[in-house]
Amino acid sequence: GRATTDESARARLVGLVDDVGLDTVAEMWADRPARSLPGALWRLYALREWVRNAPHEASADFTAGRSAAAVSHVVAGAADPPTPEALQVLLDQVLHGVFAGDLDVALERAGAFCRVVVAGRVVRAQDTEETDPVAADALTRSSAALHDTADDLEAAAALWRTHDLV
Repeated sequence: GRATTDESARARLVGLVDDVGLDTVAEMWADRPARSLPGALWRLYALREWVRNAPHEASADFTAGRSAAAVSHVVAGAADPPTPEALQVLLDQVLHGVFAGDLDVALERAGAFCRVVVAGRVVRAQDTEETDPVAADALTRSSAALHDTADDLEAAAALWRTHDLV
């Protein structure tokens, strides 16, 4: 994707999961190290698919986390307000940046997106702790996993800069 100037080819790469399914992408890359190019691509496609399949949840998480993770909110580059549709566009833009822009910037934007969602899940968990401790626990657990994803994407960006992302 980075070697072509054909925008239709890049658009097909952004929508790869739409054509082949997330399971196929998972078979190729899900077991690769998180801090590798295939591992980073897997995480980007998985994030995109989550936002497409749970757009209102993604929007609620992102909205709740904006003020708690203000710098990450700016780095992610989401529209204001972060509607479900706007977040879908954001993830498509990030993936497009993988193929047409600076890969490290795309990875950092995705990591920042994750950090805002993590902050939002923590806020939402605190808000629901008394009324629904099971839901609060699920939000807390998923935020921990997504925090690791943010770390991995940002580390992959740093590895790209030093030509060590393989």
